[in-house]
Amino acid sequence: MDQAHGPVTQTAPVAIVERGPRLTDVAPWLAAIAAVALFLYLFSGVLMPFAAGIALGYLLDPVAEKLERLGLNRLGAALFILGISLIVVVLALILIGPILGHQLSAFSENLPKIVLRLQALVSDWSAKLLETSWGGDLAAKLGLGAGGPGDLQKAFGDFAGDAAKWLGGFAKSLITGGAALVGLLSLVVVTPVVAFYILVDWNHMIDSVKSLVPPRYLTEVSKLAGDVDAALAGFLRGQSLVCLFLGLWYGLGLTLIGLNYGFLIGISAGFLSFIPYVGSLSALVVSAIVALVQGWPDWTMLAMALGVVASGQFLEGNVLSPKLVGESVGLHPVWLMFALLASGSLFGFTGLIVAVPVAAALGVLLRFFFARYRQSPFYLGEDSEAANQP
Repeated sequence: MDQAHGPVTQTAPVAIVERGPRLTDVAPWLAAIAAVALFLYLFSGVLMPFAAGIALGYLLDPVAEKLERLGLNRLGAALFILGISLIVVVLALILIGPILGHQLSAFSENLPKIVLRLQALVSDWSAKLLETSWGGDLAAKLGLGAGGPGDLQKAFGDFAGDAAKWLGGFAKSLITGGAALVGLLSLVVVTPVVAFYILVDWNHMIDSVKSLVPPRYLTEVSKLAGDVDAALAGFLRGQSLVCLFLGLWYGLGLTLIGLNYGFLIGISAGFLSFIPYVGSLSALVVSAIVALVQGWPDWTMLAMALGVVASGQFLEGNVLSPKLVGESVGLHPVWLMFALLASGSLFGFTGLIVAVPVAAALGVLLRFFFARYRQSPFYLGEDSEAANQP
């Protein structure tokens, strides 16, 4: 104690609380995300070839890195990969292109007949059903009255006829329509070009993105980007192999049992398997309808077609997806269905294709932010404790 100046008052140390990012720090990132979403929404109609090219370049980047380690420069590695890819595509077009083209043309021409034949079968079944005692009771409860069977057949016939006309015109427009032709040409021309430039400039693009990250956040952002890369790479590469296997399994299996348009149905279902639930559902419905119309009144063709689809689904669910895709996506089925519906409604077919990869990346980001939130002073109550200290 100093006698001249009186007692010295001891003050408690002031706790310094580290707070999270302020709104002014987050606002630019939110604005950037909103701008990207608006851009994707406005140009969703032309994004397919660019999205396919970026995905292809991303998938082939590990191959380019291995070629670099063998002595090729980045440009040489990209040219080598592009050349091999073109050879594979040309061989595939030569081997299976004519088969797919012939079956697609025949399917589009016969689609109205298939629908009308299915309408006749269902009308016959409905008439026989309503002639039974419990079927008649059901008709009475539905309010069909005495003319129930005839009314039901007429209603279904009108619906099936309109559906046949619409489906036939839609199928032909897919082949001869100008928009479809432009879309196909853009996929064939633009996708390889985009993939080539992605392969050549991949490392430069990564370095450019890193240069925009503040140094104090670089380690954390790099780890987060690595987690996103692991999720995307695991899904894209694994699911691509799953789609290839399922396309061949369905196509060859349905062809071997003698199903009309079997190879077309199988390859299309394999391609659509990149979209969860769509590939398996399309294989089941289309193959069942064609088999039913083709083999009726014999159920053998329908049973064999369902067996091919069921065996493919068993292999996918129990062997292929666990080994090739694994838990890389980590999405709850409800979140997955929401992502598909939301992305499809906003961006069309392109949105359905990119829904799962984008949702997987968002899932990684959300898990990261939730982990940071649980470690924050606000969640742990350290803010209030520091404020209550004397």
